[in-house]
Amino acid sequence: MRTYDFAAIGVGPFNLGLAALTEDRPELDGIFLEQRAGFDWHPGLMIEGVTIQVPFLADLVTMADPTSRFSFLNYLKQVGRLYPFYIRESFFPLRAEYNAYCKWVAAQMSAIRWNTRVDSVTHDGEAYLVHAAGETFRARKLVLGVGTAPRVPAVVDQGPYVHSADYLPTKAKLQQLDSITVVGSGQSAAEIYHDLLADIDTYGYHLSWITRSPRFFPMEYTKLTLEMTSPDYIRYHHGLPMPARDRLAREQRNLYKGISGDLINAIYETLYAKSLAGPVPTTLLSGAELDGVIWDEAEGRYTLTLSHSEQGRSFTASTQGLVLATGYAARVPSFLDPVRDRIRWDARGRFDVAVDYSVDVHGDEIFVQNAEEHTHSLTAPDLGMGPYRNSVILKGLTGHEIYPIEERIAFQQFGAPTADLPRQLVTS
Repeated sequence: MRTYDFAAIGVGPFNLGLAALTEDRPELDGIFLEQRAGFDWHPGLMIEGVTIQVPFLADLVTMADPTSRFSFLNYLKQVGRLYPFYIRESFFPLRAEYNAYCKWVAAQMSAIRWNTRVDSVTHDGEAYLVHAAGETFRARKLVLGVGTAPRVPAVVDQGPYVHSADYLPTKAKLQQLDSITVVGSGQSAAEIYHDLLADIDTYGYHLSWITRSPRFFPMEYTKLTLEMTSPDYIRYHHGLPMPARDRLAREQRNLYKGISGDLINAIYETLYAKSLAGPVPTTLLSGAELDGVIWDEAEGRYTLTLSHSEQGRSFTASTQGLVLATGYAARVPSFLDPVRDRIRWDARGRFDVAVDYSVDVHGDEIFVQNAEEHTHSLTAPDLGMGPYRNSVILKGLTGHEIYPIEERIAFQQFGAPTADLPRQLVTS
């Protein structure tokens, strides 16, 4: 049986980036397994005109290898869109444009096997055996890129609710209802609310947006904050005790789970323009926690039980349509059950991810993509940090540095200095 150097399971943007960075490396023999028929990134959220929240340099390869033929700029050149993109003068590609770019890259990858669902992973004493779609692939090492799963609040367990991941296929049906409520606080919630707000006059529904956050907060995008997406901050955050990391995960949400300032302003402008004709049939409510959900099949309506965090008051709301823009959560795939004893786990049952993204007991066999937010902070889901992580993973896979790995890029220092700071000279 052929033994691959590594098998990568799941092909989202991060493992697709790994495929692109290894496509022209004949010394590396890898296989990429994906259950879907082809690449498609968040198809339910391809709302016309929305952009990704990182600059075009945060493509699959550029931050690891700016000379790669799989860069976003080369994609634009090959499809005849480089000059229009240049004239547009925006660093932020359209989401649909980024998806098209990824599909363009995926079509050129010789190592990807589509329609290949992994059923289980075992170990034969020397290598991993990946059992998928009636075949077995033998590999010395693994890279897990299975992605995250839609998060649904525990109180929502009935009725035809829609997660934001499935918004576009259900949009037309939602717009036939007399009321729609969007629950969530981040970019997806804002995009869906804005998209439905545009048609509120045409369809006549009442549109609500409810968030438990104390305000509709913007994503912080200042330069010194952006330095937290850096190798420097990864090492600092990883070195903190687990309770401190978990606390920071809650406190730092607005750094990467907020709403773009431009979108917040666009929502306000839309509300302002529509209010010229009279009150807009919409409700915007912050600081409200969703405590309970009851679905009445006969009425075709939800009753939501909510509580206001600042006032300590409980109340109810009625809606026909319910859209949950409640994000995504990391998951441990069941196909790893046979090799759980080869994986490190933390006290909360999560992957115990080393600073080099390895999770196996030996520290050089199994690596993860975007399953390490609890250890590596906001860098885990950041598209711009994908090439850096892949550079580190490639070093772990091969034992040497294929693409230069940045060690320090930030002007600021994270954490207390190892020695007292020197006394500053004061001049008069």
